[in-house]
Amino acid sequence: VARFLCDVCTEDGSEYELSPRLILKRALEKAEKQGYTLEVNPECEFFLFHTDDDGMPTTVSHERAGYLDTSPIDLGENTRRDIILTLEEMGFEIESSHHEDAPAQHEVDFKQARGVKVADQIVTFRSTVRTIAQRHGLHATFMPKPRTDLPGSALSLNISGFRNGRSLFADQEMENGLSREAYSFIAGLLTHMNGMAAFSNPIINSYKRLKPGFHAPTELFWSLNDYRAPIRVVTGREDEIHMEWTLPDGAANPYLLIALVVSAGLNGIRERMVPLKADEKAGKLPGTLKESLDALEQDAFLKQVCGERYVETYLKEKRKEWELYTREVTDWELKEYLHRF
Repeated sequence: VARFLCDVCTEDGSEYELSPRLILKRALEKAEKQGYTLEVNPECEFFLFHTDDDGMPTTVSHERAGYLDTSPIDLGENTRRDIILTLEEMGFEIESSHHEDAPAQHEVDFKQARGVKVADQIVTFRSTVRTIAQRHGLHATFMPKPRTDLPGSALSLNISGFRNGRSLFADQEMENGLSREAYSFIAGLLTHMNGMAAFSNPIINSYKRLKPGFHAPTELFWSLNDYRAPIRVVTGREDEIHMEWTLPDGAANPYLLIALVVSAGLNGIRERMVPLKADEKAGKLPGTLKESLDALEQDAFLKQVCGERYVETYLKEKRKEWELYTREVTDWELKEYLHRF
């Protein structure tokens, strides 16, 4: 089966203004002109559920495996192995794969790449995972929170920065081994985080994942070791420093994700922003899609990155989605209220 990745163009051959791929390319070109190179290493989480007798997806799994469990407890191991082998045949360099916290939940991490390439890889990865799962009689879902009782699935991005061939974030002479640019990069992300959530967590269900008790971020801060932080500073091999952005989920558009994280971080460096100290809270993250859309509407910088027309269109369509949701009578409401009132 062939795959075809391309830019969206108008009839005259120019790239389409509202294409997320073009938004990312412009963000990367701007970074390169300023001498910056950023590489991204995604951590892709997903669930493998059973299908019903008609082949339709369910949220049922018979396994009870947990973090890093192996077969026979991990019933999805053979499926995950086939996914890895197929991806490698397609040119992916897989760094790791393992069972995640929840039953039926898995994670695959692939090697760092730059810009458009890594976004293309994420798109290809999602379709490949679904196809291979289907061959095993399973349904793969990247839905942020498919079950109330289990943790949700993230799409964490690990970002490494370079300038003139040297690490942008590391400086052993500074506090925590972080450079001034690293602190400003963090500040830029935190400054625009609530508006960015409209893209990194783009559907109603995204905010069911962002609740206390399930390892997901709920507050605005950065940390060296707290897994609940939306931004974690991680020290790798040979004291390499990278930023882990844990807020995004599998419903997000990877082109917009990378464009935003690059642009917001480098804006922090240009403006010489200074964040609060590690683990100091700067407030709450949006608790609903409506809150993140309101934050996006107020963020002039993000409108500049994506384009006024793109953001205007995005807000209009997403507010329709929110309005439809508020009208829906859910099973929870029937269970709680029908017998009482």
